[in-house]
Amino acid sequence: MSVQVVAAKMAEVELKDVPTGKDLPADSPMTPTSEGKSLGRNDPHEAGSSAAASPTAEPSAKAGEGSLGLLTPNPAKMPQASAMKRSDPQQNGGEAFVNRDGTVAEAPRMKKIQFADQKQEFNKRPSKIGRRSLSRSISQSSTDSYSSAASYTDSSDDETSPRDKQQKNSKGNGDFCIKNIKQADFGRREIEIAEQEMPALMALRKRAQGEKPLAGAKVVGCTHITAQTAVLMETLSALGAQCRWAACNIYSTQNEVAAALAEGGFSVFAWKGESEDDFWWCIDRCVNVEGWQPNMILDDGGDLTHWIYKKYPNMFKKIKGIVEESVTGVHRLYQLSKAGKLCVPAMNVNDSVTKQKFDNLYCCRESILDGLKRTTDVMFGGKQVVVCGYGEVGKGCCAALKAMGSIVYVTEIDPICALQACMDGFRLVKLNEVIRQVDIVITCTGNKNVVVREYLDRMKNGCIVCNMGHSNTEIDVASLRTPELTWERVRSQVDHVIWPDGKRIVLLAEGRLLNLSCSTVPTFVLSITATTQALALIELYNAPEGRYKQDVYLLPKKMDEYVASLHLPTFDAHLTELTDEQAKYLGLNKNGPFKPNYYRY
Repeated sequence: MSVQVVAAKMAEVELKDVPTGKDLPADSPMTPTSEGKSLGRNDPHEAGSSAAASPTAEPSAKAGEGSLGLLTPNPAKMPQASAMKRSDPQQNGGEAFVNRDGTVAEAPRMKKIQFADQKQEFNKRPSKIGRRSLSRSISQSSTDSYSSAASYTDSSDDETSPRDKQQKNSKGNGDFCIKNIKQADFGRREIEIAEQEMPALMALRKRAQGEKPLAGAKVVGCTHITAQTAVLMETLSALGAQCRWAACNIYSTQNEVAAALAEGGFSVFAWKGESEDDFWWCIDRCVNVEGWQPNMILDDGGDLTHWIYKKYPNMFKKIKGIVEESVTGVHRLYQLSKAGKLCVPAMNVNDSVTKQKFDNLYCCRESILDGLKRTTDVMFGGKQVVVCGYGEVGKGCCAALKAMGSIVYVTEIDPICALQACMDGFRLVKLNEVIRQVDIVITCTGNKNVVVREYLDRMKNGCIVCNMGHSNTEIDVASLRTPELTWERVRSQVDHVIWPDGKRIVLLAEGRLLNLSCSTVPTFVLSITATTQALALIELYNAPEGRYKQDVYLLPKKMDEYVASLHLPTFDAHLTELTDEQAKYLGLNKNGPFKPNYYRY
């Protein structure tokens, strides 16, 4: 660094009475001492104040590297510690230097370099009130760091229900109900980040924006409201649809994303931490609005469809179709179809290849670890884990836990899935055989009462219990709300349920979906699902009358392949093309579909 640069930088700070080489005796090493103190290496007070305080200290700068190098002692010329014990001539606690001839000289007084804006800030010590406030801030930050989705959700003490607030966006529109519209800027950045990892959905938006294939569509949706869902909603809007939205899970909403959507003109009714009453109220506000009636339903779990059937059955006269994403919602649709009560066509997105083989498998393989780590800080190596269900979600969870060194057991009712688990190296058991010894219990069956009170009573102290299925019915949480058990909230979405004998289990998200309640999910894999949902809506909305009857349909194979192809450029992947001769030999169209509907991927 040149002298000019050093001089320029030093001029920016206040330097007073700093000694130079001219102020010091020629060719004499400087060894500062203090009154009544040895400068040996074991003096803790002096060791922290200067590199020269310890006889064995390394020089802080090489000779000739800036003016501060003048203050560096020469270890070879330093006298022994016994000869350095000198009292301050002034007897005022100042420092003295021992010259080579043994005489003691007073050291020039030096003032610390201090930046102008630091003079007051760092010379103040916090008061008792200030320290308590700081402590609370640190505690709150620690708590917030484990909140869902790395959310920017406001951690203020405002506990007012959004239902009691009157909020409007910058355009004066108030047709929404969210936590805090002021978080819109944070949410917009979240959405922009998600767009970068959702290439197929952005490509679909770009290709079909001019055609407006959803012009006139009025879509009412009930899904997780996250940055990824926001990209889907804005894509549907760009394709011509009007949207009203509620959350399908009371814990999975990203408040800042909901705020960004409301600021963008979407009618969103959702916030993180809704009550059961709030949940149904939000769905009703989406559906029951004067002058607006939906003609398409996008559901995740079947709650929206159930509510319309229960409260507004006449709406189905104008509804063209239902698109359902989850295994729980699809199960409900098949029940309605079997009973002859399904009065509109429905598209089963959950069992499409692009949903089953990517979202359910790869998404859960990554997000199960994320959810458990954020909530419990558990170490997986050596832990005994039982995973209930070996479908695609179960497969993903087991693969991740096994890779982390966990001992994994599997429960399963289907002999085919059970055999897959055995071939993959997992031990197939009944839950009651291992319930006393396992450290973690994970449900992913889509069923109800998988983990009942009997099993909960027999679990070991500290056992972690969570659900990776869509519905909150897999763990019998209601049976734990009894007078003899104590509930203790230790973190966001983490409850300790304590038995009279002191045993406690760790219940995550009150038995609701772990990954979207307690962490995040990979954006890229959600791009696959969201694109599939968008194409299913376009297909049902534009289908000529009579193509689809009042039944549940799978997505056409050609559409699955199209969704997959849109994501391949991200990996710089290049498909091999069939020759005419090869296509003829296989009996296929060169452009697909390449597999029959009965093919199992």
